[in-house]
Amino acid sequence: MEQVIANIAQGAAALADPLILTLIFAGTVFGVVIGALPGLTSTMGVALLVPVTFGMSPAAGLALLGAIYCSSTYSGAISAILLNIPGTPANCCTLLDGYPMTKKGESGLAVALATSSSAVGGFLSVFALLFLAPPLAEFALKFGAQEYFLLAIFGVSVIASLSERNMLKGLWSGAFGLFLSVVGMHPITGDLRFTCGIAELYNGLSLVIALIGLYSIPEVIESLKSLSFGRPRQSSSVGGGAAREMLRIFKYKMLLLRSTVIGIIVGIIPGAGCSIASFVAYDDAKRASKHPEAFGTGCCEGIIASETSNNAVVGGSLVPALTLGIPGNAVSAVLLGGLMVHGLKPGPALFAENASVVYTFIMSLFVSNLVFVPVGLFIARYCVKLIEIPASILGPLVIGLAVIGSYAINMSIVEVMIMLAVGLAGFLMKFFDVPREPLVLGLVLGGMAEGELARAMALVHGDVWRLLGRMFTSPLSLIIIALTLFSLWKGVKNQFTSGKS
Repeated sequence: MEQVIANIAQGAAALADPLILTLIFAGTVFGVVIGALPGLTSTMGVALLVPVTFGMSPAAGLALLGAIYCSSTYSGAISAILLNIPGTPANCCTLLDGYPMTKKGESGLAVALATSSSAVGGFLSVFALLFLAPPLAEFALKFGAQEYFLLAIFGVSVIASLSERNMLKGLWSGAFGLFLSVVGMHPITGDLRFTCGIAELYNGLSLVIALIGLYSIPEVIESLKSLSFGRPRQSSSVGGGAAREMLRIFKYKMLLLRSTVIGIIVGIIPGAGCSIASFVAYDDAKRASKHPEAFGTGCCEGIIASETSNNAVVGGSLVPALTLGIPGNAVSAVLLGGLMVHGLKPGPALFAENASVVYTFIMSLFVSNLVFVPVGLFIARYCVKLIEIPASILGPLVIGLAVIGSYAINMSIVEVMIMLAVGLAGFLMKFFDVPREPLVLGLVLGGMAEGELARAMALVHGDVWRLLGRMFTSPLSLIIIALTLFSLWKGVKNQFTSGKS
């Protein structure tokens, strides 16, 4: 323990280097801008600057990349709240309550809540990384293919909660999302399915493109019909009183704690990612709330749960990445690449052989989670002016941003057309009052469920009964099954309760 404390002190002392502090600030500004632009993900932001770190020391380079990771995960909330377009997939739950708050003239409050809860979730997750990395990483290794499959099914069970207004429509939406998730190559055989000969669909339907189309195009069409887009009922600003509203999150201490724990655990599990953590935490907050009917109408708890959990994934995803060399998500995989570029080998020996670099990197994440608060609020103060632009101007601007964001991912005009097609489908769903969130959840989890089921079946040579036997004799699998059944029961119960009232 004394050695750990000495390493922490050494890492903290290294942050006195003006170069490292400058890089943290620069990475934060870059990350906030990248995350706020739809289509430009955290993974893309970190990957773009890995080559820039070649001439830096390992500690300085990792501090830069870590700052981008932290700030870009948060800043996707800015466009989600102001324009109803999630900047990154991690922020797809934030818009459920963030955009309704904007329409009520409370965009400043929504951004302030997102900023402070993101900082708390990120800060606490770095504490977990600092002190709990080895035991948590060992726990993550207990997850096999069958546990991952059951975990995906548990995530899908959240559809019951997201569809309380009309469960039948919600189930149809979720089923459509699951169908879209199987477009592309089969994870085991490589067979192509439902691609219609379009090469851009061989690797599946891009989640980022689907999110951009699903949430931007319907809003623009709707706003141009009524010419109400960008005109809140009351004026709003970020800064001043809104900045002081950041402290409101501490009225929800248990929600902050639960959402942080969810984010850390999901982050540790390789392949799960921020968007899954966001959905699970949002569902948990809705179930625990005294006023679940307020969710989706501009509820502070919804924003806090979503943003706390997705930023808590940052520290969690780095636990298996640094201790085992297994990335928790795509961004941590890119960070591992940055680590190896500097001659560092991730794994159990990393903390012993390169303690100074690792602990400097971890301590820099603490600073990054503090720096993005003023930087994010400053940038959001000017972004909030977007909502005052008339619909006739802002509508085409949003479509242009959606087109650029879709094209920038793979420089493909075909993907722009796919985005527009998904956008048209999203408009029809909104017109017929079909919830879009279950579709997103099905799309996020369908691929994971199919891939892990295929691997689990391969391990038992295609014997279904043998697989079921393994599931019902594994304590971890039984816990996940119990949680899934409880989630479904609560969703159905809430449906009947709301129907009677």
